[in-house]
Amino acid sequence: MNKFNEINEMILKFRNERDWEKFHTPENLSKSIAIESGELLENFQWGDDYKKDEVVDELADILIYSLLLADSIGVDPYEIIEAKVKKNELRFPVNKVKGNSGKYTKVQIDD
Repeated sequence: MNKFNEINEMILKFRNERDWEKFHTPENLSKSIAIESGELLENFQWGDDYKKDEVVDELADILIYSLLLADSIGVDPYEIIEAKVKKNELRFPVNKVKGNSGKYTKVQIDD
């Protein structure tokens, strides 16, 4: 078993032992991801001076809820990430966007 599978099993075991699966609907998990994202952003509210351990805790919460959401909707996180990266490679060709941090709708990729 690889590390990812071990972590995923640990998360599901934690949830199941507490009988929380009934609360982990796609809607509730999506809300939780948004809430935790706000808490992550709060660490940078007044500039880039942040406490790494607090950022790491919030990032972990986001990742945990994301994995739970993937489980809830029956998708493999690795597969959907791989598919999205491939889609982005087509959408954002290196020769058109390299070094450009502009909004994707503003990037001119048509020849």
